[in-house]
Amino acid sequence: MRMTFLRASVWPLLLLGASTAGCNRSETPPATTQTPTPAPAPAAPAGPRVYVSDETGSRVIVIDPATRQVVRSIDVGKRPRGIAVSLDGKQIYVALSGSPIAGPGVDESKLPPADRAADGIGVIDLASGTLVRKYQSGQDPETFALSRDGRTMFISNEETAELSVLDLEAGTIKTRVKIGEEPEGVTVRPDGQVVYVTCEGTNEVVGVDVNSHKVVAHVPTGPRPRSIAFDRQGRTGFVTAENAASITVFDTATHKVIKTLQIPKGATSPTPARPMGQVLSPDGAQLFVSLGRAKSVAIIDVAARTVAGSIEEVGTRPWGIGISADGRQLYTANGPSGDVSIIDVASRKVESRVAVGGSPWGIAVTRQ
Repeated sequence: MRMTFLRASVWPLLLLGASTAGCNRSETPPATTQTPTPAPAPAAPAGPRVYVSDETGSRVIVIDPATRQVVRSIDVGKRPRGIAVSLDGKQIYVALSGSPIAGPGVDESKLPPADRAADGIGVIDLASGTLVRKYQSGQDPETFALSRDGRTMFISNEETAELSVLDLEAGTIKTRVKIGEEPEGVTVRPDGQVVYVTCEGTNEVVGVDVNSHKVVAHVPTGPRPRSIAFDRQGRTGFVTAENAASITVFDTATHKVIKTLQIPKGATSPTPARPMGQVLSPDGAQLFVSLGRAKSVAIIDVAARTVAGSIEEVGTRPWGIGISADGRQLYTANGPSGDVSIIDVASRKVESRVAVGGSPWGIAVTRQ
């Protein structure tokens, strides 16, 4: 089923990943949702910023987490979804797609034609706050991850069941790797040797060697895997399975499943857990998992590989998720309600919900 996420990325990017979120997952926000007029912004950000991709608004919204205000809106192109900070902290990358949005059960033959010219990876210069370039990406890019040296980008192409390998210096696609059906979440292992991709259509994670571009692993998961995260050592992988209310835990050396964590339904959650995006705490002790329609975030003890708790009433369908550099705040993109939640990690409470309008999808956090 084609429903779009967000997906998560590695810690240096402070993402959400990117990642989050199922293919064509958007829901139309309530008609009463109003897009605020952003306040004038300085030429360069002063302090940390939260960058939010707006899938239906063709823009990236910038939030100052200190004031909890929208400070800028940047036009980027059609269907911005996966989003991440460059390794040098000077740019934001965002996946753009010309494929029409389609929710679950939609007859895709009746959708308008795709605009393939709109596909690409947009580049935002943080100093000027403008879109300065668009790279090739392959068809319908959704999420991506960077190599450890920042020179290569690995992009999931859902409609063609491929992983595109983009040379950022040359600006060209080096190769395309055939993987499982409906690829979505993309994460590079901390040692930089293997990139992993969730494949919703085949309920697996596919591992690809970053140098040879050969498939080196198939890891079975629960139904509809969304995103991948790793412990800081890169020895253990965690894969969210939306339709199983679970997380598949696997050993990265053997690519064998170690454990399956079931996420319990929260006391105030309207639905069972729907694990989507993930982000690791800066100290590597906890993993925070957005739970979609359950309106909550699960907390995973990484060392014990257990569910340690949850944060309830986070927002309407939280998907993209990010964390501050000091680990004190979480940020979730709540698509249907057109807002971003700011969560205090210590108290496990929502401090604020910042109205951004549109359909917030992915989260990326800069350090300064």
